[in-house]
Amino acid sequence: MTRTPDIICIGSVLWDVIGRAASHMRVGSDVPGRITRLPGGVAMNIAMTLRRFGMTPALLTTIGRDAEGDELVAEATRMGMICDHIYRSEDLPTDVYMAVEGANGLIAAIADAHSLEAAGDKILRALDNGALGSLDKPFTGPVALDGNLTKELLQDIAQSPLFTQADLRVAPASPGKAERLLALLDHPSATIYVNLEEAGLLCQTTFDDSETAAEALIKRGAHRVLVTDGGKSASEGTAGDIITQTPPAVMVTRVTGAGDTFMAAHIASEAQDMNRANALTRALNAAATYVSGETPL
Repeated sequence: MTRTPDIICIGSVLWDVIGRAASHMRVGSDVPGRITRLPGGVAMNIAMTLRRFGMTPALLTTIGRDAEGDELVAEATRMGMICDHIYRSEDLPTDVYMAVEGANGLIAAIADAHSLEAAGDKILRALDNGALGSLDKPFTGPVALDGNLTKELLQDIAQSPLFTQADLRVAPASPGKAERLLALLDHPSATIYVNLEEAGLLCQTTFDDSETAAEALIKRGAHRVLVTDGGKSASEGTAGDIITQTPPAVMVTRVTGAGDTFMAAHIASEAQDMNRANALTRALNAAATYVSGETPL
């Protein structure tokens, strides 16, 4: 019997290959450290945190029918995610993300999400064929959407009747892909999650703090935004008001996936009927615990 998801996570599901070193690094550094391979990608990172908060996400993505893909689907299934609606491609390889992190933060990263981009709207079939929704009965729950999708597909989603009833939660995959979200900026049911740099790219300027950035995004037509600024501040804003809080001070041991953890914790908190202030606090605490190297609860 097919399970009913609490939320749909649309976007990149891939393998994260992360090299971490305890020393400060620069271009050309060659240092000892640890290299890990873990399930990752924005949609997957969000889904993993949602599972820790007791929610059941369905994944809409593309994963190759290669050995890496079979292993990735098996791992996602083991973690309790609904994988029945994943588009499994015969000719596209499973995507991968590679990053190097030092004591001074992220040094460099490459996201190879070419298969996701090539699959296009094939990953959305379950929202149209009745499995998760249809034109007559669109999906009405929360949808986490990541900016690894192409600009064209994000524009289609912004205009599609399949998403008119959904609670859209949108995040860029990276600052380099932030401007892809312009199509969804003024969507009437979208909540946009960005960091300070990404907010500046969307507004074609720079900001000194998260509250100013949130105000600017609202003025540009955003329905609701959450802007983070590392360990300095985070602001959640609507046209009515803006709430700003400071995250706990922690020793940062990892950064890849922190924004996704924040977003997922915030979604889960609101799904449990927390008010705006408490949901923001809980999300900041989860992200702080994550970057300090502990389990993000």
